[in-house]
Amino acid sequence: MELVATRNKGAEDVLPSESYIWQNTERLMADTAKTYGFREIRFPTFEKTELFIRSVGETTDVVQKEMWTVKGRESTYTLRPEGTAGAIRAVLQNGLLNEAMPQKIYYQISAFRHENVQKGRLWEFHQFGAEMVGSAAPAADAQIIQMAGDILNKLGISTELHINSIGCKQCRTKYYEALRAYFAPDKEKLCETCQSRFEKNPMRLLDCKSEICKGIAANAPIITDYLCDECAEHFAKVKALLESLGIEYTVDPRIVRGLDYYTRTVFEFISRDIGAQATVCGGGRYDGLIEEMGGPSTPALGFAMGMERLILAMKAKENGSSDSVCDLYIVAADSDSTGGKALEATVRTASAARAKGKWAEYDLCGRGFKAQMKYANKIGAKYLVVIGESELESGTVRVKNMATGEESETALDAVADVIG
Repeated sequence: MELVATRNKGAEDVLPSESYIWQNTERLMADTAKTYGFREIRFPTFEKTELFIRSVGETTDVVQKEMWTVKGRESTYTLRPEGTAGAIRAVLQNGLLNEAMPQKIYYQISAFRHENVQKGRLWEFHQFGAEMVGSAAPAADAQIIQMAGDILNKLGISTELHINSIGCKQCRTKYYEALRAYFAPDKEKLCETCQSRFEKNPMRLLDCKSEICKGIAANAPIITDYLCDECAEHFAKVKALLESLGIEYTVDPRIVRGLDYYTRTVFEFISRDIGAQATVCGGGRYDGLIEEMGGPSTPALGFAMGMERLILAMKAKENGSSDSVCDLYIVAADSDSTGGKALEATVRTASAARAKGKWAEYDLCGRGFKAQMKYANKIGAKYLVVIGESELESGTVRVKNMATGEESETALDAVADVIG
């Protein structure tokens, strides 16, 4: 019979044999974020489409080509293609701007983009993100970069930090003029998408994936030559703070990021361990986004990490703590004389071990005595206990260390206290 239930293109299953890598990674990320004062926020998987058009930008690849959108009875809805827009919408709608500033939030989400499926790039993917709302200080930029780097270092992923400043609206007005003048002679050679961006947002031309457009853009003007005094000073202070923290960086004037809401500082952490899809973390400042979404003028910044790419990088380095294994396997050696009492004692012993945070197992498939012993070996149980007639009578059991073969005797009701 043909298998009907098959996985969709652009999605992946995370099996129990690998889920521990995700769990350990997510736990480390959350724990690290908390040390910087970030708290978790959760928000819906879908939003009104207009939210992403206004925040991400109608000239971006994400909005023009990659969003998953459906028409509902009342409005048009889109599965989130990234986390910042939904997180900031939640901050605004729930009045978090009325609380002490800066607001620091993090999230772990699934997101959706209709991109070309390849290694590390899926239609459904996962992100860890962090946002800081309410601080315009260069120290906030340095802290958000430091936290991202701290997470990557703890995961054992070697990366290079690339930073840039794309200035403010005033800087970009002059920069856009310079870009249009540069690209004008070759405008007809640009891809159709870039031709449409030429007037509205020429900086998007620097982010095009087309090889022809990349070649034309190779010698384009760079934004750092057009920064106003205030933006240049801000960027200089960010760099000085990173240096004081001992954080190495490369100024990369070609980083513009793929979303329109960015201003001033933008950054990427790049891994050399996973091939072409090398950016494992990207972020920056977006001081105009909250106002664009209908809120008061409020500075903000953040970053997102692609979980699939992080996992690929960790596997390439053989990083990630090992999977947890069964702490205790209990063999119920019931006989006619015990009348099921051994199983009852087994269930109670397993419950006592679980109450102390231990992984305890016993047979649920009707295996015989020898088959249970083999199963304990197969699942890699650390300790083994047999409960039969003699153990019930004496109230004691022998606890076997499966790695060393050593055995020790203990009271039946104290098994959970002696296993490591």
